[in-house]
Amino acid sequence: MKMKLLILVISLLATFSLQAQINERYIEVTGTSEIEIVPDKIHYLIEIREYFEEEFDGKSKPEEYRTKVPLAEIEQGLREALAQADIPQNAVRTQEIGDYWRQQGQDFLVSKKFDITLTDFNQINEIIKHIDTRGIHSMRVGELENKDMLAYHQKGKIEALKAAQRKAAYLVEALGKKLGDVIRIVEEGNSNNASFAQSNVLSSDAASFDNFRTIKKNYSMLVRFEIID
Repeated sequence: MKMKLLILVISLLATFSLQAQINERYIEVTGTSEIEIVPDKIHYLIEIREYFEEEFDGKSKPEEYRTKVPLAEIEQGLREALAQADIPQNAVRTQEIGDYWRQQGQDFLVSKKFDITLTDFNQINEIIKHIDTRGIHSMRVGELENKDMLAYHQKGKIEALKAAQRKAAYLVEALGKKLGDVIRIVEEGNSNNASFAQSNVLSSDAASFDNFRTIKKNYSMLVRFEIID
């Protein structure tokens, strides 16, 4: 008798649960937003590399290269150029030191990467005005940052939620219904669309970074709303 009663209770619960799911009316939409952020910290990455003076005489062949310019001399020239561009020494950080393999039987060329923290893209122009490109292997914009990034994240998510609410509202109103309470909110994968300019030393002009001066963040929120009469 107890077993039959237990089976009856389970059956009733299953029936009620199924009925609740059938009667639940909702609309589920995705709201998106994009926030554009002006960076207050720009990481400018410069890699220097040892070279041979004969590379620039316009006549020597690689097998004739003999006079190597040491890395320390190249770095000293770089730091002097940065000082002339009014970049403080504490804004210059060594990122990596490595060897560059040339060809078998030839010397390794030592390289060094620097992460230079800037506050304005115009500082790139100043660096390029003073720098000696010999020994500079690459220059590019790295990570862009803003100290209020968390506040921008919050704003972006809120705007995405509001966008979902507006979308759901006009869709159910088109059916003569009204939007009810929120049933579920799912934060979808938010993307970072900040494009970090990749440039070689010949085209590293600040003017070429016009399309990369801001950080663009995209936010997406999946929201389920109740539909009421």
